[in-house]
Amino acid sequence: MPGIVTVGLDGTDHSLAAAGWAAAEAARRGARLRLVHAWIWRPLDVPVAADEEVQRRWAAEVLQEAAARVAKDFPDLPVTREILAAETVPALVAEAAAADLLVLGSRGHGTLVGYLLGSVGLHVLRQASSPVVLVRSPRPEEAGQSRDEVVVGVQDERESGPVLGFAFAAAAAQGVTLRAVRAWNIPPVLVWGGEAMRAADDAGGLEPLERKRLADAVRPWRERFPQVNVVEHVEMGGAGQVLLAGCARARLLVVGRRSPGRHDLRKIGAAAHAALHHAPCPVAVVPHP
Repeated sequence: MPGIVTVGLDGTDHSLAAAGWAAAEAARRGARLRLVHAWIWRPLDVPVAADEEVQRRWAAEVLQEAAARVAKDFPDLPVTREILAAETVPALVAEAAAADLLVLGSRGHGTLVGYLLGSVGLHVLRQASSPVVLVRSPRPEEAGQSRDEVVVGVQDERESGPVLGFAFAAAAAQGVTLRAVRAWNIPPVLVWGGEAMRAADDAGGLEPLERKRLADAVRPWRERFPQVNVVEHVEMGGAGQVLLAGCARARLLVVGRRSPGRHDLRKIGAAAHAALHHAPCPVAVVPHP
């Protein structure tokens, strides 16, 4: 049974860019593309456009425009579309649970827009049980730039399996290099115990220890995807700073976040925040245990 790549649309150029990216990804996966728009009639909330039929027609046109653009570039791709009669956040979270991948538009380099205006998009990211990809419209100055890497951040090697699995699969499907990035800093004195000191001594120092940790995390995925060329990048600094510095050639940046629990629905992590606001390419946020 083919998979499903779902894209949430809101009528902005960024969501149309998301539809284009999602269509290409669905074609690579041999998956179906699903176009959705969440809309509920609220006459008191929208006094400027109080005509229900006008709003309903606009919602349908949002889907129609995206479908027409996708059909032009991917005429053989199976596409479905639906107006979701539900609140935006729960509707998109439910779509993420039913799909292999949820794709949304993002302005990047600042506040997220459209479905991601204010807390809406962050709520979707925090609650989604499947990977979510944020895509923004390319800038004119970015035309012609070489984008031949998938970049993935690897901080906790014990929890990085789903993140590395997604990144390796993406690099394999696109036939590009995978750059695995790990940031490190000198640990605080309070956590620098005897066991940590022995591990650093055995590895030949702190930086060699971090290189070993990255190599250990990546090794099983190298074996599973032998066709993928891998570059392992270890650098001292903040995770977000180091990750963004490694994105010069990235066509996709992959970051992880912990799966949502009762006490951490407001957290997606500093590195993910930095990536979502400043990465020059689409960003995949992958939940992990």
